[in-house]
Amino acid sequence: MWTQRLMWIAWPAFLMAGVLEMLIFAFVDPSDLHWFGEPIGLSRQGVYTIAFFLFWGVTMASSAITTLLSFSPFEVNRCPVPHGERPEDCRKHPSHA
Repeated sequence: MWTQRLMWIAWPAFLMAGVLEMLIFAFVDPSDLHWFGEPIGLSRQGVYTIAFFLFWGVTMASSAITTLLSFSPFEVNRCPVPHGERPEDCRKHPSHA
């Protein structure tokens, strides 16, 4: 189940990172970029790679928040531990008894 949710997060984020990469670098030349007034000392491929992973990370965070907000209250509050092994502070939901 967690693997499926991870793919709900990672795959759309990967696709959107690719789209962002194409859109941004259609208008921006990596060799013209500066950081604090100094030219970036990376090759074009290096800038493309770093930018892609930054875009992917930001879009994964967005997808992760969306997935988190899609949890039902039961999923958030349920105790995943079997009844006999629950610690004292684990919520005892009637369906887990």
